[in-house]
Amino acid sequence: MVPALNELIEFVFPGLSTASFDLLSFSNSAILTPKNSAVDEINEVITSKFPGQEHTYLSFDETTDPAQQGLYIDFLHSLLPTGMPAHQLLLKKNIPILLLRNINASKGLCNGTRLICKEFSKHLITAQITAGEKKGTIVFIPRIPLQPSNPQQYPVQFTRRQFPIRPCFAMTINKAQGQTLNKVGVYLPEPVFSHGQLYVALSRATTAEKIRVHLKHSENDPLAYFCTKNIVYKELLHEANCS
Repeated sequence: MVPALNELIEFVFPGLSTASFDLLSFSNSAILTPKNSAVDEINEVITSKFPGQEHTYLSFDETTDPAQQGLYIDFLHSLLPTGMPAHQLLLKKNIPILLLRNINASKGLCNGTRLICKEFSKHLITAQITAGEKKGTIVFIPRIPLQPSNPQQYPVQFTRRQFPIRPCFAMTINKAQGQTLNKVGVYLPEPVFSHGQLYVALSRATTAEKIRVHLKHSENDPLAYFCTKNIVYKELLHEANCS
């Protein structure tokens, strides 16, 4: 992990190594980045630094055709389709998590809900909602069967039975839309790649003092340390103005 990213982690999650942090504020802060690969890397690093005992949950991946189960099981474990939890979930008590599926809207368990892990058992995770109308509510998250949103993306069809959550020290910029966060770190190892992403990332906190941006330094382009691209489709704005 590069030193600059460590500084970004310390800004967003101060006191992480000493456990001297405000849990509620801590759980409503996040590092935002464009791609899931960077999200997974940052979540893994911060979870390893977070104090407490680690709990590991492995999914049960099952092919739609039973005859293919023995042939593809290791391959299925390696897959991480968009919007699905990983085969291996590494969790600790009090870490922030993000719900990936709608489970029970009346109880606040919707896709994108932020929670804190409280207790762990084999088939249930006890958690506390940290934002919204149901803030402070204790809920129970079960393992559920999940399928890729685009099943044609893979050569074999399968179902993953796993808790529909992921750690959310970091999340993609798109996933953060509509959320207001206490502190925001924007990690851009490469520029954003779609219209409006940069605006979404920079508008998640209430004040500029609560945002810090990390850009990848380039020896070939000194300005890259201070500047990044803002992807704007001018044709789209033109159409909007004309309508």
